[in-house]
Amino acid sequence: MPLDTPILTRRIPTPPFGDPAERKYIPYYRYVETDGYASLDQAVGMEPKAVIDIVKASELRGRGGAGFPAGVKWGFLPPEDGKRRYLAINADESEPATFKDRMLMDFDPHLVIEGIAICMHACRLDTAYFYIRGEYHHQRDMMLKAIAEAYGNGIFGPGSRMGQINGRDPELHLHRGAGAYICGEETGLLESLEGKRGWPRIKPPFPAVAGAFGRPTIINNVETLAYVPLILQHGADWFKGYGKGRAEGAPPTVPASFGTKLFGISGPVKKPGVYEENLGIPMSELIERLGGGMRDGRKYKAAIPGGISMGVLDREQYDAPLDFDIGKKYACLGLGTACVTVIPEDFSMVSVARNVARFFSHESCGQCTPCREGTNWMYKMLSRIEQGDGTTKDLDLLLELSGSMGSMPGTTICGLADGANWAIRTIVNKFWDEFEAAVVHRGRVSLAVLGAA
Repeated sequence: MPLDTPILTRRIPTPPFGDPAERKYIPYYRYVETDGYASLDQAVGMEPKAVIDIVKASELRGRGGAGFPAGVKWGFLPPEDGKRRYLAINADESEPATFKDRMLMDFDPHLVIEGIAICMHACRLDTAYFYIRGEYHHQRDMMLKAIAEAYGNGIFGPGSRMGQINGRDPELHLHRGAGAYICGEETGLLESLEGKRGWPRIKPPFPAVAGAFGRPTIINNVETLAYVPLILQHGADWFKGYGKGRAEGAPPTVPASFGTKLFGISGPVKKPGVYEENLGIPMSELIERLGGGMRDGRKYKAAIPGGISMGVLDREQYDAPLDFDIGKKYACLGLGTACVTVIPEDFSMVSVARNVARFFSHESCGQCTPCREGTNWMYKMLSRIEQGDGTTKDLDLLLELSGSMGSMPGTTICGLADGANWAIRTIVNKFWDEFEAAVVHRGRVSLAVLGAA
C-alpha cells in the first residue's frame, strides 16, 4: 500500500505530498515549532537503557547500506569507564547515484542532530563527529549552521539539556572527508577521522569496543539517526506499522523491513529525485508512479537497486520488492542505499560493467593485493571486451576473479572488493548473451590472442 502521509520528509516538501520548489532550510526555531527536540527532552527524562530498548524493539535497521539493526549495535557497547566514548555519523555518501542523505542535510538537519543527541544520551557517548563527504560543500555549510544553532540553544556544550556525559559536556563536531569512496566503510572512516590514510581496519576488534582513538564508538548513517526522534515520539509499534514485516511463519529472530525509506531514482526517468515510501515497494511502482516512468519513449532494461556495489536487477526482476531481503531473492548483494539507477534498453551492459570496474579500480585503497590488482584486472579485461578484442577465456577469467576476491571469500579486509565482484558477476551472468556476442568474432583474429602468443 502506498504511503499516505510523509514521515521522515514531513518538513521537506516531497512529491507526491509537496512541491520541491517550496523546500527551504529549517532553522532551529521553526524546527521547535513543529515538535522538534521534544523527543530529546523525552529521552533525557528516561533511563538510557530504556531508550535503547525502544530503538531495539522498533527493529530499525541501518539505512546506510548494510541494514544492521541499530538498537542491537547500540547494545554492543561496553560499560562506561569515565573515559571518552564516541559517535561517528557517516555522511560520506559517496556511493554512485546515491543522494538521499543530502536532502536531510540540506533542509532538515535538526532532525538528524536530534537523533544524534538522543543516541549520545542513550549510549553515553560524550563526543560526536559528523563525517561529511568532502564534495558536499553546501551541505557542510547547512550542517555547520544547524550545529551552531544547536550549541546556541543548549543541545550541546556547557549547560546542555543532556547534562554532562562521562563527566564532559557533550560535543558535536563536523569533519570533512577528502573525497575517498573507501571512507564510507566504517573503519576507513575512523582512520580518516584520526588523520590517517583511509585504510579499513581488520576486525575484530569492532568499533563498539575499540573505534575512534581506540575508544568505544558507534557509527550510524544520517538517515538511520533521523528516524530515532520519530520512533521515540510515536513508539516502536507505530514504526513497525510501516514497511514490510516478516514472512509468515518466520521466527522473531529474522530481521524484517519495517518503516519507510528514502528512495532515490536516477537515470532516464521523467522525474528523478528522492522519494519517501514504505520498504517493500515494487521497483516498477517506484519507477512508474513516483519517477513518472521512462523518458523519451525509452524502455527499461536493468536497474541497480542501491549503489553500484549491489549488482543489477534484469528485465524479469522489474517488479522486485525493494526491501532488505532483495539480495537473497533476486541474486544481488542487497538493498544497499535504495537509490535506484535505471539503465535503458539502448545501453550496452558490457559498457556498464566496464564503467563499474573502472570506478572500483580507481577507488580501491590498495591495502589488499586481491582488491588492488583484481579490480584493475577486471577493468582491463572489460575494456578489452568492449573494444572487441576479448576472448571467451577473458569471460571465464573474469568470473573466476569475481568469485575469489573480497571479505566474503576471506581474501580482503573490507567489502569494496565484494561490491566490485557482485556488480560484475551479476551483470555478466544476467546479460550473458551480450558478453558472449562481444567475444565471438567470425572471420577475424583477436589482438588479445596475438599478444598472448
